[in-house]
Amino acid sequence: MAVTYPLDILTGFPGWSTEFDLLQRQELSRTAGGTTIAKDMGTPLWKAAFQSRVLSPNTLDMWRAKLNSLEGSLQRFMGRPMSRCYPIAHPNGRGLGDVSAVTVARITLNKVVTLNGAPADYKSSIGDYVQIGRHLYQIVGLDGGVEVRPHLAPGTAVGNTVVLVRPSVPMIIVPATLSTTADAGTGRGTITFQAIESR
Repeated sequence: MAVTYPLDILTGFPGWSTEFDLLQRQELSRTAGGTTIAKDMGTPLWKAAFQSRVLSPNTLDMWRAKLNSLEGSLQRFMGRPMSRCYPIAHPNGRGLGDVSAVTVARITLNKVVTLNGAPADYKSSIGDYVQIGRHLYQIVGLDGGVEVRPHLAPGTAVGNTVVLVRPSVPMIIVPATLSTTADAGTGRGTITFQAIESR
């Protein structure tokens, strides 16, 4: 079966996301009077760092091959924070119910979303992630809906599907950050790499 992109490389990844956060694309300037001004140079991008546990030689080689299928930084994979595969209030999906039909019901101020079709027992928490289309958002507030960052992407509309389980975003490996070094004596080793959102 042919490899298709963006690849779901993180399903079964024997490790963790040691970092998953927004990279703010901002510049600072100062006036003659000493006032510092921040300027947005674009929508923030998600950045991440991933690290595996120590792997046996055979498992290490298998994961080297999977990562090589990304052709360095040329191909995309679906990246996500490994700590937030499920909402905080529903560890391992406990009590979550069917979330396959959740959609955007209302949008306010381009950053607050009301959800439609969520199960009665579903509870949002600050720190949860949601995926709308190919964009990933983190819940930062719960007043009048779920307030997210970054702000909603252009084209986000009422009726868009909302993913609550394993929400992801297309990413690429940051060049020269992939390391799969093995111990010379045992052949065992770890995998580490950094990634950044790639729309």
